[in-house]
Amino acid sequence: MQVTSFLSLRSLLFKAAGLVLGSFVAVAPAKAVRAEEPPAFAPLAQPVTEGQIALWIEQLGSAQFAQREAATRCLTETGGAAIEPLAVAIKSGDLETASRAIEIVRQLLASDDLEVASQAEKFLETVAEGPNQPVSQLAESTLDFHLRGMMQAAREKLKSLGASILVGFLPSGRQGVVVALGTEWRGKSEDLRLLASVPGIVQLSLHGVRLDDAEVAIVGRMRGMERLELYGTGITDAAVAKLIQKLPGTRIDLRKGGKLGVAGQPMIGPCLITLVQPGSAAAKAGLQEGDVVVTIDGEPVDNFESLTTKVGKHGPDEIVQVEFERPQLVGKPERKTEQIKLDGW
Repeated sequence: MQVTSFLSLRSLLFKAAGLVLGSFVAVAPAKAVRAEEPPAFAPLAQPVTEGQIALWIEQLGSAQFAQREAATRCLTETGGAAIEPLAVAIKSGDLETASRAIEIVRQLLASDDLEVASQAEKFLETVAEGPNQPVSQLAESTLDFHLRGMMQAAREKLKSLGASILVGFLPSGRQGVVVALGTEWRGKSEDLRLLASVPGIVQLSLHGVRLDDAEVAIVGRMRGMERLELYGTGITDAAVAKLIQKLPGTRIDLRKGGKLGVAGQPMIGPCLITLVQPGSAAAKAGLQEGDVVVTIDGEPVDNFESLTTKVGKHGPDEIVQVEFERPQLVGKPERKTEQIKLDGW
């Protein structure tokens, strides 16, 4: 693992934390710097001993710049085994040691080893809550930069896999992130975990995306959503029951996957059709904008929400009987009944 220029990065981080390096120097007198290059290191022999780690940590506060740089590099290459000793060393109060420890852990956040990355994140969270204000602010800004980077990377990866991510308003008036995964979704189970890195999701729509038990478990950890749409996911009744238990504050709209292909105004009666999708099951059956759906399979339809609920009980290719009225220029509306074979999400 290559270590980037520590001093330039530390300067940026201190500025982001609302500090200036001048005040840092005033608090901690500058170390003597020798005009020498850090020694070249071969890859570290494994395993690294506790004694070696302790020595390198001590050298983080060395008077020699080259020795501090070399120790920083060695501890970074050591990886996860260095995190706990660094957590102890950072309590010493030496700002040089603390700032270098945070830089080392910052680089470990990008580790391919998820356990190491998780330990590094917890380290920064703990330090950010500590009593030493300059150090806690540095840790907080480092963690903030990391989380922002993860959020942006997660959004870009999800979009590249076919997800739609927008900021909008729900009917309740709540604003937030609305994520939709449709038939164009090309991700796998592990890709769904990226949703946890996108803050502020108020609605998640899964249309035609088949969910296995592992994927249902991932969705069940997304607390804070107001609405969850599951259309044609193949989810079992037992899995739905678990989601209801795990997401008590989330409205779950479950549909087996049948699709009529119309739009209307939710919760407003009667069930007036405001849009018929070209080529949809509704269009093939002759439904038009302005038609009012009266019943489905003989059951009354009071509004568009009722229509979607009743259609959602059916799967693709199932046939439903739709009774509707078509307004006429003169006289009473014309009432029609059609047998419609549903599409799928």
